[in-house]
Amino acid sequence: MRQRFVHDVSGLPDHDFGSDSIVWWGTLGFVAIEGMGFVLAVAVYFYLMREVPSWPPGSIAPPGLIYGSLFTGVLLVSALPNHWAKRAAERYRRRGSLLGMGGVVLLGIGLLVLRGFEFTVLHVRWDTNAYGSIVWTLLGLHTLHLGTDVADTAVLLALFLTDRDPPQRRYTDVSENADYWWFVLLAWLPIFAVVYLVPRLG
Repeated sequence: MRQRFVHDVSGLPDHDFGSDSIVWWGTLGFVAIEGMGFVLAVAVYFYLMREVPSWPPGSIAPPGLIYGSLFTGVLLVSALPNHWAKRAAERYRRRGSLLGMGGVVLLGIGLLVLRGFEFTVLHVRWDTNAYGSIVWTLLGLHTLHLGTDVADTAVLLALFLTDRDPPQRRYTDVSENADYWWFVLLAWLPIFAVVYLVPRLG
């Protein structure tokens, strides 16, 4: 009779950071899927640009720079509290996690307000033509990701505020959420270039 080998894994932790975490892989997969959505939207933008003699088409002016530039600046600043939250979470430090997430939520709300103003200076409606549709799609997709991550961070912040001793796996949630914020930040930089700078090159 063959001897059966049994290994007791009940003592292993129910969470981890980085690539040892199933949540990390889930976040990576989600980022890959959502990132491809941005890539396809940018490809459509350049395809449409190639099909017309001038860009933006007709007499449409390029989008105003002020709100988009302010948005970009604030988003870059948000990298600091986001990094702080991630580092604190990986050290199981509640106070640092709270402060970092609080900073991200406050800046995120400011970013959503700026995005609202940004839509007012595009000089085109979403249903005016194909150019308007793709510009609104790019900004709309990014706004969706920004809004969901602000909400997710706010929920985690509330959980930490109401629990003086959060379970250790909750810190993994903070770390993975911070990784997703990096995606929101880095995805915006090429979108900013496409929407605001490319129309000014011609």
